[in-house]
Amino acid sequence: MSALTIFADNQPGQPLQHTEDGAVIAALLQAAGVRFERWNASTPITTEMSNDDILATYASDIQRLKDEHGYITVDVVSMKPDHPQKDEFRQKFLSEHRHSEDEVRFFVAGQGLFCLHIGDRIYQVLCCKDDLISVPENTPHWFDMGSAPTFTAIRLFNNTEGWVAHFTGSDIADRFPLLA
Repeated sequence: MSALTIFADNQPGQPLQHTEDGAVIAALLQAAGVRFERWNASTPITTEMSNDDILATYASDIQRLKDEHGYITVDVVSMKPDHPQKDEFRQKFLSEHRHSEDEVRFFVAGQGLFCLHIGDRIYQVLCCKDDLISVPENTPHWFDMGSAPTFTAIRLFNNTEGWVAHFTGSDIADRFPLLA
């Protein structure tokens, strides 16, 4: 189930707020400048679907975002617990970083934890199936896919290079809770 937990950035052990209500999550994140919404598939999603089938299922929502924000590249990424580089990828994403464009993810299946460092707050957003999050450009954040990652996500980019991170060098991510 989707969830939002907000912490003061200097008190990782004491949540200031927690909610699993999608409308409240969206409102709190919107107030922080972050887009969060839920999408419904036009057809049932199955594990046998190709990436092209997944993109076709969400074509109208993808096109809406492309029209609104000028995204030019769209792809599908999946991670499974038996991926040989899962630990390496997890460690890379766990370091606080920024992007020179929005980081847009729609979870077709599974889950992931986005941790956004906005002002003096940490917004931990557990994204699950049907959740879309758009982390604004230059927002310090990190992502945890867990020790046994299972997710499929649609990614949208404003550039043709795809995911390009600029690491902050901060160790703040080491102080906050992660997925199991």
